[in-house]
Amino acid sequence: MSTLALRNTGTLAWRTLVQLKHNPFELMDFSFQPVIFLLLFTYVFGGAIAGSPSDYLVFGLAGIIVQNMLFSTLNTGVGLNTDISKGVFDRLRAMPISRWAPLSGRIVADLIKQAWAIVLLLGVGALLGFRITTGPLEVAAMFGLLLLFAFATAWLPVLVAMVAASPEKVQLFGFLLVFPLTFASSAFAPTETMPGWLQAFVKINPVSILSDAVRGLLNGGPVAGPVTQSLIWAAVLLGVFAPLSVRAFRRRV
Repeated sequence: MSTLALRNTGTLAWRTLVQLKHNPFELMDFSFQPVIFLLLFTYVFGGAIAGSPSDYLVFGLAGIIVQNMLFSTLNTGVGLNTDISKGVFDRLRAMPISRWAPLSGRIVADLIKQAWAIVLLLGVGALLGFRITTGPLEVAAMFGLLLLFAFATAWLPVLVAMVAASPEKVQLFGFLLVFPLTFASSAFAPTETMPGWLQAFVKINPVSILSDAVRGLLNGGPVAGPVTQSLIWAAVLLGVFAPLSVRAFRRRV
């Protein structure tokens, strides 16, 4: 990517972030929703799944962070489709900027929001009693892995945004895809508690693998396998959906 494209990407990412001053409710999906999920799962289901809310928090916080990350990527697709529908891309196209900057700018802005959501969940988790038992390097690796996976996953809703007729359809398709992937995983419950036929899918589900990687990086345990597999999944998602999204973007705008 050229220096101009990088500069344009940064400018448009800042444009998206500055809009939060005028519409702070955009942060709701990155703030209130994950905290509500954390409280509900910890205090409603925690005792039944792990024996006590505190024990469940050690297991479930990683899964809730991953779940929130995946659901939040839908905002990227919805936001892009909204900009297209309102003619924002038509105005930007008339300006002397990189052709891909409107696309990459939105993704970068949403990654910054993702980082905020991770910090928020870790902070609320600490207030509830969660303690990180690893070191700063592992925590930094956890952040990097989650943001990389979010970047790779975001290209799927971006592709949907390029072909869908409205933001509502982008959101509907995203929920239909992300919801079963998230809940049919080890994000919220141990794999061994599930029926045998479901365990086979859960073990190869990228949501399960990423959740295991985050748990290992926060609380210790095996990390090499889950981290490596998560990176492979991220590379596959990026390699498949980024080119398709760019092609659809060219046709749409």
